[in-house]
Order: sequence, then C-alpha cells, then structure tokens
Amino acid sequence: MTTTARPLIAIPARFSASTSALRYAAEVNARALIEAVWRAGGEPATIHPTDPADSDVAARLARFDGVLLPGGGDLAPHRYGAPDAHEAVYDVDDLQDAFDLEVARQALAGGLPLLAICRGLQVVNTALGGTLHQDMGGPRREHRHVRHPVTLATGSALARITGTDKTEASCYHHQHVDRLGEGLHVTARAADETIEAVELADARALFVAVQWHPEDTAHEDPAQQRLFDALVRAAGTATP
Repeated sequence: MTTTARPLIAIPARFSASTSALRYAAEVNARALIEAVWRAGGEPATIHPTDPADSDVAARLARFDGVLLPGGGDLAPHRYGAPDAHEAVYDVDDLQDAFDLEVARQALAGGLPLLAICRGLQVVNTALGGTLHQDMGGPRREHRHVRHPVTLATGSALARITGTDKTEASCYHHQHVDRLGEGLHVTARAADETIEAVELADARALFVAVQWHPEDTAHEDPAQQRLFDALVRAAGTATP
C-alpha cells in the first residue's frame, strides 16, 4: 500500500514550569494547535529551542516543509530596543526569544511557508526591526479571553485564505504591534484599531501572521482552520 507523507511542520516548543503530571518542567505545545495542523494533513513536530550561537538553526529547519510560530509569553523588551520593561511583561525567557527570532529570520530567508500566531506575529515583527506596545492599558483595552470581530483587508492573502472579510477572533494578548517591521503591512484590525494581522509583500513563500489564536476555534470555524490548511498545502508544494 502506498501512502503520501504528510508535510512536516516545525513548531518551536514552549518552556513550561507548571506541568505537574509530567513531574518535571517541560517543553510543550497546545493540543488544539497540534490537532489543527493534523486536521490540515500536516505532521506537527515540536522542536527544541537552542541557543542560535551554539546551533545552526537554518540547518535544523532544512529538514522541515513549513514552520508554525505559536503563542506564548512576552518577548524581552530589549529585543525591540525598549530601555525598560513594563510591570505587566511576563514569562520572558531569553533562550526562547533568541531561538524564535532566529527561526523567524531563517524561515523568511529560506522561503519556508510560515504561519505566525500571537507571540509568533510579535516575534516576526521584532525580527524585521519593528516594535511592540508592552501593555495595552488595562482590562478594558487588553484582548485576553476575548472573542471579537476582526476586519480583514480586501485582496489580502488572509482574506483569500479564510474566504471572508470579517471573522470572529479568539484573542489572548496584552501587547500588540507598535511600529511595523520592514516590509510588513497590516491586513486585519479589531474595532479598536488594534493590528490583528500582518503580511510581507515580498515573502518567498506563504507568510501569514495573526495576533489572535485560530487554533482555539478551528475545530468549529472553517475560516480559522483554513489558516492551517493553507500552511500545510504550501508546505506540501514548497521546493527546497
């Protein structure tokens, strides 16, 4: 019997200190994220974060067909040139930052299909020289535990992929893009004008970055699942 190999999607692990069932701190990825990639026909592969100074990130990514940069804690503000950290900044991990930023740079440089989610969008924006608002200003401004409508730019890759110009986004973030990274343009906003998605005009392969968490509702919302479908489809046709 002949089987077709699933495109291999690299997903950097997230460090977690609160995994009591495993007895030790762990490297994890959200089950909903993994399942969304699997439903799309991909083979999700968690990759161990390492110091780019000690390992060749480009060589590690060469064996994969696509990359998914997931959500997680905040980037250290010094990564985008901020002199101080806001008191609301949390779960900063220097190794995670260094690895994710290098993964973003190498995926873009190498033409790997890339889907960036929440922190992932912020990583890409920072890797391209952009900055972040460290905190959105309290409970009435932050987008944690919120589902809200997001308007997509007409003609954008995001609109084509999802098949809609407005979608219900599941958000969990208290930071967002301030200055856009080089080459990025905005392709979705919330009603309060928060940037909710960006694209890269001269990307060598599929590149979509969303500030929300499509994995939260992908099992019930075809528009959200289509983001993962697009990643896996692009990964299956990518040429090294």
